[in-house]
Amino acid sequence: MKVTKLFLIAFLSLIISNNQTQAQENTKSELITPPYLQKGDTIAIVAPAGILTDRKDVIDQAKELAESWGLHVVYGKHLFDTAGHFSATDEERAEDFQKAMDNPNIKAIWAGRGGYGTVRILDRLDYSKFIESPKWVIGYSDITALHSHLNTLGYETIHGMMGTSMGDDAEKIVETLKSFKKSLFGEKLSYSLVSVKENRKGTAKGKLIGGNLSLLASMLGSKSQMNADDKILFIEEVGEYKYSMDRMLQSLKRAGFFEKCKGIIVGDISKIKSNTTKWGSSMEQLILDVIAEYDFPVLFNFPAGHEPDNRSLIFGRTIEMNVTKVGISTVVFNE
Repeated sequence: MKVTKLFLIAFLSLIISNNQTQAQENTKSELITPPYLQKGDTIAIVAPAGILTDRKDVIDQAKELAESWGLHVVYGKHLFDTAGHFSATDEERAEDFQKAMDNPNIKAIWAGRGGYGTVRILDRLDYSKFIESPKWVIGYSDITALHSHLNTLGYETIHGMMGTSMGDDAEKIVETLKSFKKSLFGEKLSYSLVSVKENRKGTAKGKLIGGNLSLLASMLGSKSQMNADDKILFIEEVGEYKYSMDRMLQSLKRAGFFEKCKGIIVGDISKIKSNTTKWGSSMEQLILDVIAEYDFPVLFNFPAGHEPDNRSLIFGRTIEMNVTKVGISTVVFNE
């Protein structure tokens, strides 16, 4: 009996190990797409980072939104707890996320908000059951830590609105809601944007990766660092000085992010802090100066990030971008 049990444990461990290896190999080819949602599916709202105690009414609105689309919604046990700077202790936040990953009835995990703290639970999580039965992980900002880690494991994720986005002006989030619903239910995503003169013209095709610049920089040198080779990089940021932006971009550059990069999409760079010593150029020029020696296209003013108009993106999905300085630029996701 003991021999049989040991054999079974060893056999299951081998399967999980093979699945993990296959997932890591997928980062070099096609990433795994979790099943799209259908009416009747259940999603979990959790808080892997910041506090939501005073935002319960807004989270309830997010729940009502999902239910209006025919979905069921469950809350993480510690969704409205507090522990200092965080929504709950590291152990409790990891517990909520782990339960959502392990529950086969939950088809998507939706972050209630960002803030800070997701990186503190990354290594507390066991991804074995997620690998066996992947599901969508959704959010932006601090949730970039999860996007980055799951990308290295070989899975697509959704960079999109969080529960607290329902607290924004309803008229300003119309396109946000449309794109979010499309990304959840598997409708084709494509965007046509008014071009700006700062754009760097060109066309590119590649998998989309990225997220919040601060988080991308913080992942450098870890097992969660994305591989930018032959990829199109999306970045957004909020509440930073221009010199901080430059420092983080220089860090990505020194780490080789731009060596084989196919293109860059720049989302919202919001609430730039003022410094006593002026930087001397626009944010667009700052970015172009960092990547001056590379010739890939750069699209500015993509509506995604820390603004109400926050269009959904599927990280890990192949996109085609056509960037112009006048007229219309396009970003089209492959199905």
